[in-house]
Amino acid sequence: MENKVILTVATTGAWPSKQDTPYIPLTPEEIADEVYACYKAGASIAHIHVRDDEGKASMSFEKFEKTVKLIRERCDIVLNLTTSGGIGLTDEIRMKPFIELKPELASYDCGSMNWMHTTVFENSPKFLEKLGLAMQENNVKPEIEIFDAGMVYNALYYLKKGVLKAPLHFQFVLGAPGGMAATVENLVFLKNLIPEGSTWSALGIGKNHLPILYATLALGGNVRVGMEDNIYYAPKQLAKSNVEFVERTKRIVKEMGKELATPDEARAILGLKNC
Repeated sequence: MENKVILTVATTGAWPSKQDTPYIPLTPEEIADEVYACYKAGASIAHIHVRDDEGKASMSFEKFEKTVKLIRERCDIVLNLTTSGGIGLTDEIRMKPFIELKPELASYDCGSMNWMHTTVFENSPKFLEKLGLAMQENNVKPEIEIFDAGMVYNALYYLKKGVLKAPLHFQFVLGAPGGMAATVENLVFLKNLIPEGSTWSALGIGKNHLPILYATLALGGNVRVGMEDNIYYAPKQLAKSNVEFVERTKRIVKEMGKELATPDEARAILGLKNC
């Protein structure tokens, strides 16, 4: 499947609000509708965040449960639940959605960082060990989110320790304030750090989403798009749906002589439980 590209859509995230863009989906119904539309357009994986009734970042199990149920009733897209929908949450709150709902993927943010230069996004060594072992116990594959190079070395440490198991799957998140800048040079550097046999994907936040997308495809990686990372389709032009990003990516992938992977093809590439 060397010509297949896994496309993750991150429809919501933890931060964009209706004040930033009226088009961002926030309720379980809105998120499920958007995910289904992106699935029909060619997305392989849906990365899920939920919001509370005020539209703020949340790890509410009830919101996750409803959102997952609504999506699973309509399609077989691969689900990837976040473990970081907020700051200052207990380990149990962060882990309950994937333990109870059994998605095929969940995020594994492989280190702490000064998020947005305003607060600490904490992923302590104790939590990362607990998280990795819980994912193994529940047959959920970690999507190892990398915001800077030190997090790759953290992942290699936990691989040696048995907290993570090969083959690893990485998501390079470039351009977050407090993390590595979204440059092609940084992307190439990170790609060269990961173990042979790993799978990987990348994204650029904000205005750098397209350069990172093109570079990732040229380097043989998989890609993530969506309003979690960028609300503008073009300069000063808000995207009216996450589908716009999926459809554009599908066109770019085709022009490069490749195809978007179906959910089942993504399962096979990543070695997920349902393939």
